[in-house]
Amino acid sequence: MSRKLKRALFIAGPTASGKSAFALKAAAAYDGVIINADSMQVYRDLSVITACPTLEEQQQVPHRLYGFLDATEVCSAAFWAEKAMEEIRSTWSAGKLPILVGGTGMYFKVLIDGIAKIPDIPADIRSAVRQECKASGPEVLHAELTRLDPTMAERLAPGDSQRISRAIEVVRATGIPLSEWQKNTEEGPMYPFDVEGGIEKYVLLPERSELYARCDRRFDLMLDCGGLDEVRELATRNLPTELPIMRALGVPSLMAHLAGEMTLQDAVEQAKMQTRRFAKRQLTWFRNQFSHWKTLNAQYSERYFDKFVTKLFEK
Repeated sequence: MSRKLKRALFIAGPTASGKSAFALKAAAAYDGVIINADSMQVYRDLSVITACPTLEEQQQVPHRLYGFLDATEVCSAAFWAEKAMEEIRSTWSAGKLPILVGGTGMYFKVLIDGIAKIPDIPADIRSAVRQECKASGPEVLHAELTRLDPTMAERLAPGDSQRISRAIEVVRATGIPLSEWQKNTEEGPMYPFDVEGGIEKYVLLPERSELYARCDRRFDLMLDCGGLDEVRELATRNLPTELPIMRALGVPSLMAHLAGEMTLQDAVEQAKMQTRRFAKRQLTWFRNQFSHWKTLNAQYSERYFDKFVTKLFEK
């Protein structure tokens, strides 16, 4: 396949916005391969509670990078981009269309825009920052970040412990704010194809009230499909709480219920509230960071997708 024919479809958006349904329709219409771009769906331990495509859906069209990591592993954006590029090239070689779909916006940005070449952070500094965050709370570190790197602090929610800790450890270790490091970034591996117009990029942005309702309905469905049993099995592994998988939406609340710390009803309500808050932050982030992408704001229905996918690559 020549370079000019190397197309790809990117589908981003907040949780429960309808990305997977969109991707399935597009894959069927364009002989596509769906490649995961969600930081929680990379784990095999939580296929239900992270709303991975069902086995039936995965049998309809090829799916890649779903459930390929163990719960003990950490999937950085750079590592994911490397794996995604391998799958993209493999899909091109097979004469098919790569369709990247997920809610982790940073994955898409790294794939196209690249990632800053930050020196390795000494283990003692990283450990110290994580301990501070755990002891004092992310809000305290966020206040420090406001002084050390106000640009990055403005981008991050005060409760985003993982990214706040990362920004603090970078400035402590290097003396240079993370926001400055990010200004000096090489293009990502998909950059040339984006410039040539080979990538069609869509972000799904439903109305907030509809998105919240979808989040609630989907959480109930995940519980009906065995989500609690899945979390119960994960709990038996006694993994460190700082692992990414332990912060997946719904997991902390359901873990608390399983430990006898709250009723199931309270755990479900708490998980739904946290999911809605996360979806709200995603909406804001995608609107700000992906303003150059094509947006879809309509109500999503099977009939709508059927009509729309045939026009995806029209110029």
